[in-house]
Amino acid sequence: MTAPLTADAHEYGLVGDGTADDGPALQKLVDALGEATAGDGRPRTVRVPAGRYLIRDKPVLWRSGVSLVGAGRGATCFALTNPGAPTQPVPLAWFTTAQHGAGRDHHVADVTFAHFEIDGLGVETEEYEVLAKGLGLQYVLRGRFSDLWIHDTAATGFGCDFLQDTVVEGVLTERCGRQDPGEKMGGAGIGIGVGGWGPVERLAVTDCTARGNGTNGIFLELQQDDWVPPRGIRLTACHAEDNRYGISDWGADGLLVTGCTMLGNHVAGFDVSAQGTTSVGGRGGLVTGCVIDGNAGDGIALGNTPGPYGFHGNRVSNNGRYGYWEHNLAGGDQEPATDIVLESNDIHDNALDGIRVDAPLHEPAIFGNRIRGNGRRAAPEAHGGGEGVHCGPLSLTDERADWLPGGHRGKELTVGGEPGGAEATAEATAEVTAVVTDNTATRLTLAPLRPGAGTAWPDGTPGPGTAYRLPDSPAPRAGLTAAAAVTHPYVHGNRVRDDGHPRTQVHAVWIAPEATWTGGRVSGNDFGGNGSASTRFDSAPSGGRWRDNAG
Repeated sequence: MTAPLTADAHEYGLVGDGTADDGPALQKLVDALGEATAGDGRPRTVRVPAGRYLIRDKPVLWRSGVSLVGAGRGATCFALTNPGAPTQPVPLAWFTTAQHGAGRDHHVADVTFAHFEIDGLGVETEEYEVLAKGLGLQYVLRGRFSDLWIHDTAATGFGCDFLQDTVVEGVLTERCGRQDPGEKMGGAGIGIGVGGWGPVERLAVTDCTARGNGTNGIFLELQQDDWVPPRGIRLTACHAEDNRYGISDWGADGLLVTGCTMLGNHVAGFDVSAQGTTSVGGRGGLVTGCVIDGNAGDGIALGNTPGPYGFHGNRVSNNGRYGYWEHNLAGGDQEPATDIVLESNDIHDNALDGIRVDAPLHEPAIFGNRIRGNGRRAAPEAHGGGEGVHCGPLSLTDERADWLPGGHRGKELTVGGEPGGAEATAEATAEVTAVVTDNTATRLTLAPLRPGAGTAWPDGTPGPGTAYRLPDSPAPRAGLTAAAAVTHPYVHGNRVRDDGHPRTQVHAVWIAPEATWTGGRVSGNDFGGNGSASTRFDSAPSGGRWRDNAG
């Protein structure tokens, strides 16, 4: 066959009728164009008209210099399926180190994937298979991935690693990681392995959306623990919603996250930790101008990092636990994090502490922040059932309740057991739990059972009158809590107060019994107007200076 610079897929055997297997014809075309490019150095493009193109039982092995361009999301769709190969992962395109010997000297270069949809719903492997992705390329040089819609894959949707001089833009991933229970490797919307090109990987991820994916919305993950964490990676104007984690840095150096939104994720909006395959947390990153709001767990969760890390000018609000949580997971770096900076953030209306330190910090700088109205999980225990109690897919309503709005945020609701109330009519049922994301005086809003689910209930919506109970609120709940070793902190110019009615942020600063606070400077802060007292020292600070703090 001839090898034009631009090939129409229909002219080379692809049908696009949703019935015929278009995989073999696409593989033949990619091979021919790849051979031609290798011969004359001129990259080629496959243009795919509107249609539904079935890729059955076998992924397409990609070739350097071959681009794939469709007619638009929803118009050109590649439907992945594996009815004849239940153990075979079927990404649309793959080129990997393990299967194909990919590496720095054996890579895919000068490729564009643009303007099409990948539907992964037809792939079901006998066991979870990390390679059951939408796209699965490794070692890409001068790549461009643009205007893609990838959804319902068994594992990660966009799962490409080691991307040099590459742009990922306008990629929408939804309900990917379908077979991942949430604790396996992969299972993300956009998952990018890093470190293969050395200490610098020039990658821009911009204007991407990840929603309802099994693990992360977007994550960067160091792939070998003896590799140098790479610099040069930027995430800009991305949106992560209803994933297990929103955006995660599991091993980059100097990751820049700018102008992103992280909403309604189940564990944390932004995460730095040892969760990745190499148990290496990111370091040197900057998170600026982001909205991190309404996550069921923490807004920002940071740990297993030597530091530094900086958070500047973000809104961290309405999260179900802490606004910012410093902690270390077992198995990762346990050394004190040095030079953590929290500057000019608006940290408000989180369920527990605005800032919580449960792992050692050395020379942190916390200045110019507004830390206000946290500790919203202030409602006492509650229970009920019977008349006036009814559930929806993501709610429970008790018409006779009078709860503090937001007061049950982040609590675990238990439903079932013996019906409550004198007029109970329902029979006893098995107990199930759900996480409360917010509440009004009579209605609890609940987190989905798992990312991408439309319900909080594993076995159907509970019937009218079902019994429920909510635990008591924890105390104290502070603007800033230290429950670990903090050495030489700089805490200056913060406004840590609560002007709400009632005041739920009990203290501005609490140094817990297990903490040590050594040296440093705490000055020029406004600590007045909290629920109980400005400060509570169950472990007295040692050395340093505390002065000119109002309240």
